[in-house]
Amino acid sequence: MDDNDTNFDPHSTPLIPVEVASAGQDKEIDVVEGAVQERRGGDRRKKNIGPPFGVERRKATDRRKIRSKEGRERYLDMVHRERAMLLEYGVSRSTEQLLDMAGAISDDGGDQEEGMRYRATGDQLRTILPVQSWLPLSIHLIGLQEGILKIAPLNDLNERQLESLLSAARRSGFHVDEIVSEMWDRAELLDTLRSVHDLSADRCEKTLSMWLSDIDNGLLLNRFLRDMMAESLQMRASDIHLVQDNNPDAPNWIRYRIDGDLIPIHLLPAEAMARLTTLLKRDAGLNFGDRVTPKDGRFGFVWQGRTIDVRVAAGPQAQDGEKITLRLLDRAALKGFDELFRRHETVGDNLANLLSPEIKGGGGLILLSGPTGSGKTTTLYACVQQIDRRRKHVLTIEDPIEYELRYSTQWQVRPGQEGGGFADLIRASMRHDPDYIIIGEMRDSDTVETALRAAESGHTVISTIHADTALQTFERMRSLMPSERERSSTYTLAQQVRAILNQRLVRTLCQGCAHKKILKDVVPPEALKEFGLTGDEKVKTHNSSGCDLCNRTGISGRTLLLDALLITSGPGQRNHIYEALLNNPHDLIGCNDVIVHTRREGLVDLVISGQIDPVSARSYLEE
Repeated sequence: MDDNDTNFDPHSTPLIPVEVASAGQDKEIDVVEGAVQERRGGDRRKKNIGPPFGVERRKATDRRKIRSKEGRERYLDMVHRERAMLLEYGVSRSTEQLLDMAGAISDDGGDQEEGMRYRATGDQLRTILPVQSWLPLSIHLIGLQEGILKIAPLNDLNERQLESLLSAARRSGFHVDEIVSEMWDRAELLDTLRSVHDLSADRCEKTLSMWLSDIDNGLLLNRFLRDMMAESLQMRASDIHLVQDNNPDAPNWIRYRIDGDLIPIHLLPAEAMARLTTLLKRDAGLNFGDRVTPKDGRFGFVWQGRTIDVRVAAGPQAQDGEKITLRLLDRAALKGFDELFRRHETVGDNLANLLSPEIKGGGGLILLSGPTGSGKTTTLYACVQQIDRRRKHVLTIEDPIEYELRYSTQWQVRPGQEGGGFADLIRASMRHDPDYIIIGEMRDSDTVETALRAAESGHTVISTIHADTALQTFERMRSLMPSERERSSTYTLAQQVRAILNQRLVRTLCQGCAHKKILKDVVPPEALKEFGLTGDEKVKTHNSSGCDLCNRTGISGRTLLLDALLITSGPGQRNHIYEALLNNPHDLIGCNDVIVHTRREGLVDLVISGQIDPVSARSYLEE
């Protein structure tokens, strides 16, 4: 999968609980199973206005608990046998580690964010707290339990330092009443600090300065590379961009992609950048003497006790330069199925039913659409993790393979080789008795035709495709169909499609510094009409000055915004869907067997829950 959509920020949903206000006026609303149905001129749209409350919330929480428990238990017998075999070879892995590697992500009753306010591990604290609030203090963050933050300090902290740490923890959303210091053996604590505290921005800058003063020192070069990688991970970067240009007037910047934006971080001389790019290509197994041919490679990097897979892409730059792009693939950053659809309960429940092993033989097509960088790959992997891979055969066809999915078959697409394309591998996969076929991307007519045939033959096919809306996904699929078979392929599409999820990633406000205002004081009256709100709702707006929690940007992470279309009828009752696809896909809105979740509904929910700025939400609405 070659779009930039693998990395969601794991903390895009704020830890601070927010009260979701009711939205809409002059509407006839029926509450059915926690969803809201709105009828306008015959339209039947099933709305999702955030987490349900009361009985429905408890039911949703119970469903998540059951799914999470099943996900942990389904692989338990396999994991125990694997652990015993690994121990025979001298490899020590805990049961929890192996379950996490299998993608069995635990969910603490569906209220993970709420629970983390009171209980958090050291790794969770280090990930969420701004690094500048704890790393300079030379302390080891042990954990948070029932309002008590336990730390192990290397040196005694004064009252001002403790107050600063307490303030940072509270602004990050943690419920901290007091800080308790534990006394550790100094040698043991130093070893722990060296192994866990991989980074600080000051340390990276110091290492860079030392290396530039002695540019031939390979040890300092390797140290700077390690510090740079750790710094980028600490700053939640998904990619690192390096440009090496020998033109003396051209700047050689190292930039990190954070929350969708490229941020210039380090500026290097051309000679230093050339040495750094050579080291990166060598580590990735690439020919570092060739600066003309585009190449791809990978290498591993250990950070905070876990291995980060780094995908390296190299290509030419200007006359005699080179561009290196590093994709940071951190398995710990992958979201679980229930976490991903926490704000979209109805969509998540429908999708979970489609992925249930009990419907084997029914086949069907699930499409994830959106532009590059919209999180399609993350959703795809979350769907795979939801499938019971102990009982069902999951076969993925990817370009490239990004994360290892245990208990599944993963095939790498090789476009230049005979039989190595998407369509060739889909045809070959059907001879391997798959239950689910995961296709990285629909790129051409051959792939679309083959995927439709696979769905028609009883396999559940899940794939991604580039499109702007859920309804436009149909038009995009039809545009890839061969003209001579367009009607027959459209008929198959109408019969087999089960769900289309079109998604965006929207940047969420930093909850530590966002301004609180009344909606009508922020947006004009026409915007209130677009949102269907009264204007008296309390909202949060962007603080352009930011704070230390968000690196002075006012933004902290991204969250999922869905435009979904779910078709509930069986294949025998879908002639009207076929007619709509041939004439006007918008006719599907209003059909009794078509559930639509619009982007507008998600935006209203995010605005009144204080996650995004109303002005930014309006720009997404205009898209």
